[in-house]
Amino acid sequence: MTERIVEQIKKQALPLNNSDDLDGLIEAIGDKKYVLLGEATHGTSEFYKLRMELSRKLIESKGFSFIAVEGDWPSCYEVNRYVKQYKDAKPNAQAVMEGFNRWPTWMWANEEVGELMDWLKKHNEDKPMEQRVGFYGLDVYSLWESLEEIERYLQEKGTPEQLALARKAFECFDSYEKEGQNYGVSAAFYGESCEDDVVKLLKELHAKRLRYDEDSEAALSAELNALVAVNAEDYYSTMVKHDAESWNVRDRHMVEALRRLADYHGPDAKVIVWEHNTHIGDARATDMLADGMVNVGQLVREAHGEADVYAIGFGTYRGTVIAAKSWGAPMATMQVPAAQPGSWEELMHRAGAHDQILLLCKEDPLLGHEVLGHRAIGVVYRPNYERGNYVPSVMARRYDAFVHVDESHALRPLTIEKVLV
Repeated sequence: MTERIVEQIKKQALPLNNSDDLDGLIEAIGDKKYVLLGEATHGTSEFYKLRMELSRKLIESKGFSFIAVEGDWPSCYEVNRYVKQYKDAKPNAQAVMEGFNRWPTWMWANEEVGELMDWLKKHNEDKPMEQRVGFYGLDVYSLWESLEEIERYLQEKGTPEQLALARKAFECFDSYEKEGQNYGVSAAFYGESCEDDVVKLLKELHAKRLRYDEDSEAALSAELNALVAVNAEDYYSTMVKHDAESWNVRDRHMVEALRRLADYHGPDAKVIVWEHNTHIGDARATDMLADGMVNVGQLVREAHGEADVYAIGFGTYRGTVIAAKSWGAPMATMQVPAAQPGSWEELMHRAGAHDQILLLCKEDPLLGHEVLGHRAIGVVYRPNYERGNYVPSVMARRYDAFVHVDESHALRPLTIEKVLV
């Protein structure tokens, strides 16, 4: 069976030698409004560079509206302010990236992202504000930072009643010393919940944005920070009891944030998403399905129809990567060993030891049915336990296309003083 798959890849794969070779993917994407760009690690330079080049082509040739990433809303919103050149934006990309001080800092504080930021800024320079391409974070981890941003916004733009709501929510969480797990234990086992406070705050900020049109993106930011607070509360209280359900809370939050962003940008909005393969590749094509887990790729396909969504997975056969040996540990450049025999990455390598692109079709009698191990590396990586890093996947049902980097290289991180929370 593996030989048949290798032969099929040889026949169908497109070479990837330079950025012009990505045009085949742009053509395959067509008029789809949601393009999901994955990565097999959070620390591989080529994945960032290729996603940047694909994003550039989608923005320039197809008018995509914004990029949404697996990052925190407050720090990513500073990127948005910089690339749109708000009057009080940070002066340069380095200054903006200093805001990415939550471990793992390297995911967004790196030279590759700096290049993307400067390209977006230049692209936006001669455009009216409403046509400038944005950059936003979808993740759920920034509970305390989001509450601080809400309070800051309401001090300037809110009523005393709204500010009191925000401070009540902030005070509810304040005793947990910015430690989500502490809050989760109290909420899950002792009934000490802040849920009502943050839900009231979200409803008020959403209503405020709909009532007033001035400075609407700042109002949107306050609303999204409140959404983070609501779903972070749910995430941390769920995490201490149900790993699978806390995953679902997180991915549902990212999809809800994406929906609100798309609504804000209007009915013609076209969206680029950057996240790990485990988020953008359809969970129903993996063993996540049996565990009752959903993800962004599945939920976006269900919400918008597969005809309007295009998901691209990324992977590598061997190379180097930025990761850490344990949660909160210092980042390091690690070796990524040659992929396990019989895995998807090893079959791609056997089909040709070079970078390549494979367009996929879920009706394919082989790739639409065969289950193969597909490598996934997170921010924590232990190469000695490599065998456990493979997700059983039906590749043509998980993605619409796959980009294979035969030998990859570590991301180029900046040195940022980190805050571990």
